Amino acid sequence: MNNHLVVVGASLAGLRIVEALRREGYAGRITVVGRETEWPYDRPPLSKQFLTGDWVDEKLALRRGEMSDLDVVWKLGCEAMALDTDALRLTLGSGDRLEPADAIVLATGAHARQLPFGQDLAGVISLRTLADAHSLRSEIKQAKRVVVVGAGFIGMEVAASCRAKGLEVSVVDPLPAPLIRGLGPMLGERVAARHREEGVAFHLDVGVEGFDGAGRVSAVRLSDGSRLPADVVVVGVGAAPATQWLEGAGLEIDNGVVCDATGFSGRPGVFALGDCARWENANYPESPRFEHWTSAVEQAEVLAKRIIHGHAESHSPIPYVWTDQFDLRIAIAGEIRDGDEMKICLGRIEDDRFLALFGRAGRLVGAVGFKRPRQLNACRKAIAEGISIKKAIATHSEIAG
Repeated sequence: MNNHLVVVGASLAGLRIVEALRREGYAGRITVVGRETEWPYDRPPLSKQFLTGDWVDEKLALRRGEMSDLDVVWKLGCEAMALDTDALRLTLGSGDRLEPADAIVLATGAHARQLPFGQDLAGVISLRTLADAHSLRSEIKQAKRVVVVGAGFIGMEVAASCRAKGLEVSVVDPLPAPLIRGLGPMLGERVAARHREEGVAFHLDVGVEGFDGAGRVSAVRLSDGSRLPADVVVVGVGAAPATQWLEGAGLEIDNGVVCDATGFSGRPGVFALGDCARWENANYPESPRFEHWTSAVEQAEVLAKRIIHGHAESHSPIPYVWTDQFDLRIAIAGEIRDGDEMKICLGRIEDDRFLALFGRAGRLVGAVGFKRPRQLNACRKAIAEGISIKKAIATHSEIAG
């Protein structure tokens, strides 16, 4: 495979697979097709440092310095419309078709999920792209009241950033605590308490019925009959893999492009990674799709070996994600479910500096660190090794002693 490779998606995953391929010795031509006009940029700061105005566009760049050493043909501002998996040929939104490739790598990421109403109103924004971030940053300059719909990672980070800018912020979610899927109810409530200390208002266990406004949003209507005045509404209700354009391509699509544990789609020459892909994972038989920065970076190293050498070791990582909100630095390893046993080590919840371990069926399955990065990283390795929750608790109790 030394002629031509096409990467669809000028994203973190797209850039990292190009870099990994070059490190692995691939000397052929590489074409990268990206829907956005910007060079690959870092998305996590969009809801934090960029939104508050502390960072400018240039600081978001994923690669410092020139791109020329990668020897890539960049086709930015070009949308992929169809993929011929037999000919390994891509059709663009312009109608142009790229020349056939030896391999196609899908790295199209995900798009923000939308509510079934309100998209025609000014002031209603979902945050996924740099363009979205520019729009939101401009909107909050003129706003006083922001309502965030969705208490997941993006929603809570936006809430913290807007409150830091002095805006009145309300968060709405149908669940009883924020970040409950990642942290569980007790730790989710601790995050809510920290936000309340900063003046963020919560409306939990309640849904959104619709928005008021003539041309521009003026309020959010809740399912309990209440109404929240709003100058800006940020919708953060999750993301869906950007795979609609692959319909009819002969790939298995099920909450992402279904791949083996090395990124191979099952169709010769077609691979996928990042948010648009769902890799087989021996540690998680249901093969969840991990929408994490770390996941995309690690997958790139594995996939480059698979493409170049025709094989690679199966990749079955333990998920890892982090979030910054006010002075909280929270990191999560593994997967937390309802009913898991939880043990607080190395600190107290009330101090916002501790390590929480989660067990299921006697095994360590998850860990959450509030300002405990070193111990959290050790827990990720321990989860992969399959150690018992009892041993994990004893280990960190000894550290504390």
